[in-house]
Amino acid sequence: MPYGHAYSLMCSGPMALYDLINRDPKIPAVAERAVEYEGLVRDGARLRPPAGEAYRSIESPAPVADADVLGVSVTNAGGLHQVLRQLDLAGIPRCTADRVPGRHPLVVGGGPGLTNPEPLADYLDAIALGEAEQSFPELLQVVHTYRLDPGPVPLHQQLARIPGLYVPAVYEHAPAPGGGVTAVRPVAPTVPARVHAPYLSVAELPTAHFCSPVSDGSAAVITPVLGCLHECHFCTLGVPEFRQAPLDLLTGYIDRLEAHGIRQIIVSAPTFTQYRHKRALLDHIRAYADRAAAMGEKVSTIIGSVRADEITADYLTALAELGDFGHLFTELALDRPRGIAPSPPSSPPRTWSPCTARPSSGSGSTRRSTCAAPAEPSAP
Repeated sequence: MPYGHAYSLMCSGPMALYDLINRDPKIPAVAERAVEYEGLVRDGARLRPPAGEAYRSIESPAPVADADVLGVSVTNAGGLHQVLRQLDLAGIPRCTADRVPGRHPLVVGGGPGLTNPEPLADYLDAIALGEAEQSFPELLQVVHTYRLDPGPVPLHQQLARIPGLYVPAVYEHAPAPGGGVTAVRPVAPTVPARVHAPYLSVAELPTAHFCSPVSDGSAAVITPVLGCLHECHFCTLGVPEFRQAPLDLLTGYIDRLEAHGIRQIIVSAPTFTQYRHKRALLDHIRAYADRAAAMGEKVSTIIGSVRADEITADYLTALAELGDFGHLFTELALDRPRGIAPSPPSSPPRTWSPCTARPSSGSGSTRRSTCAAPAEPSAP
């Protein structure tokens, strides 16, 4: 991921996949993580490893470029260009057409920043739309099988059959005079005409989606809610169905943090004020903070962020009782234009996507690089 290790640990999607892949013995893969760690050399807008060294994952000395599958996560559209920088850093060709199967990794993108995947369609082999806890393990299984026995069907066409995966290379665009397209068609009958983004129920999501599976020993992350009850024009949080983590899952996790002496709790939920159990959760954190204070230690809580128009007197009272806390507020100025960070094109831009978002209630092992930090203990 294009972040340092501390921030990468707060990225619930990649960390949940990392935990899922390494925890499930049925998945023929080992997940490793790569971030922008200290020691990388800045060269203008580019990053490169020190002379004579390769960009490596955290868990092994193997270069990232030697992975079978490389997963890249994009938090928002302003970070699209960072995918290209990460590929350059690893020494992997940017364009899908320039990568050689078996020599270069299969590059798979995901995250909210790829809600519209077309700006990076020429650079990614596949994009996992929505939540990837089901589509990504299936992708790993297909890649594993293909490496053992390629068969007559090309790999990209096999991947396109997986629900939730958009594979740009298996669609052809008919350009219109003056710009745009007149039609977008799959190149084979087995390729779907449209790809829908899957959003899973609370029961289908692993606990790591709500509670960080890895901590650096000082802080840990909880995600009480997914989605948002509002549908603002500049934000994609309102696209998936609004879901809330079970209270006992979060309070049990906080109890384990206390047992391990982790004193900073990060509530990573941009719509935390919409969580129906927020007062009970804050009271549980306060009880932990009181016990720590009796031992001469301090528990800090960081909440980021909430909508200012959803703050109530009861909520502010609960916050004040926490003692040491930090808070971020969601910007509500809708009358100002949002910033745009363009991605440098190397081919004519695409103007249409067959993707739509629709809410809905060891040999041959594969390696995937995501995010985290060196020498961090596993969270309980």
